[in-house]
Amino acid sequence: MKIIACIKQVPDSEAKVKAEGGQVTWGDAPLVINPFDEYAVEGALQQKEAVGGTVTALCIGPESAREALKHALAMGADEAILVSDPALTEIDSVAAARVLAAAIKKVGDADMIVFGRQTLDNGSGLTTAQVARVLGLPLLGLAGQIKVEEGSVRVERVIEEGRVTVSARMPVVLSVVQSIGEPRYPSFMGIRKASKANIPVWSLADLGVEAPATVVKRTELMNPPVDETKVEMITGETPEAIAEALVEKILAEKVL
Repeated sequence: MKIIACIKQVPDSEAKVKAEGGQVTWGDAPLVINPFDEYAVEGALQQKEAVGGTVTALCIGPESAREALKHALAMGADEAILVSDPALTEIDSVAAARVLAAAIKKVGDADMIVFGRQTLDNGSGLTTAQVARVLGLPLLGLAGQIKVEEGSVRVERVIEEGRVTVSARMPVVLSVVQSIGEPRYPSFMGIRKASKANIPVWSLADLGVEAPATVVKRTELMNPPVDETKVEMITGETPEAIAEALVEKILAEKVL
């Protein structure tokens, strides 16, 4: 079985994100594999171990995104592919879905495409469904358990109301949640292997597609207003004294 785990590189969760020049910036914060995508890689590796096959990590991003792909390789993925092109700098989820779909077709014969539930930066959670729509494949979202049996995939979806079991014939697109299991820690040998891995880079020309139009554009982003509210603690020797001082303060401020 051929499995593709789609991942993304995002700022570290401890990064202090702010608006600068109308755009998002996280300063010198390190970039890491999207935490939710670690679960996607874990889910893909679980299926590889259960039924056999290969796992390919796929990512759209700049040259720095190689590090996120190396993390997936260190976890156990067999190969990694980076889609990088100057035209993909400011794409939305719709454009990303079209590019990912083109890359998935170029990889060819994928039985299962696995995503995390959302990304840490934009967090829309829409890309999985959009990729499924572009590819014309069934979507099994929010999977907490995955089981492959006789050409079909059955998952247990984790939703607010409880759990729902659904299934579809392969090939299929899935998104997974934390219930899939804690992502395995990269082994020392896995890290060494990943450091030496040759990660091919595909451009839009390699995929045979033009830069997709962006539907959603962020024209301006502002920092939240500074809260200058001051807090004054009212003290007194007795509760009655505190209450009396509070009443005087309320009347003086004309709150009542």
